[in-house]
Amino acid sequence: MTNERTDAAADAERVAAAQVDDLAQHRARLHELGHIDEAACRRFQRDVEFTGRKWNAAILLAGVRGARRFSEYRMTVDGISDRLLAARLKELEDEGVIERHVRATTPVTITYTPSAAGLRLIEVLQPLVEWGASREATRSARDAG
Repeated sequence: MTNERTDAAADAERVAAAQVDDLAQHRARLHELGHIDEAACRRFQRDVEFTGRKWNAAILLAGVRGARRFSEYRMTVDGISDRLLAARLKELEDEGVIERHVRATTPVTITYTPSAAGLRLIEVLQPLVEWGASREATRSARDAG
């Protein structure tokens, strides 16, 4: 019984040491990035709020996955109303991450595609998706144990 406690204590010490080392590495990386001035902080906050606004990422991802017409976006983004989808598409267009194309056909054909900036945003968000998946895995393991 004493050996088991000693082994458990040693394991706990190793985990704690690894966490301290990991924290030190993260702090060093932040130091390498340098000081973030107030203007950059405000831009960052604005961009995070835009990206995190409900439906924006889902709409942009639908476009990356091939949605082009309004009805395709509506079918792909489950739960969004027509009115809100129209408003979000307009906002995304105004921000330059979605492009609106109008073809003079009868009836008029309107399509929406991700712009180069929209594709870049999806690329930039990929590490966040991976980070979230690892957090979820950690939570699940913790809850199971």
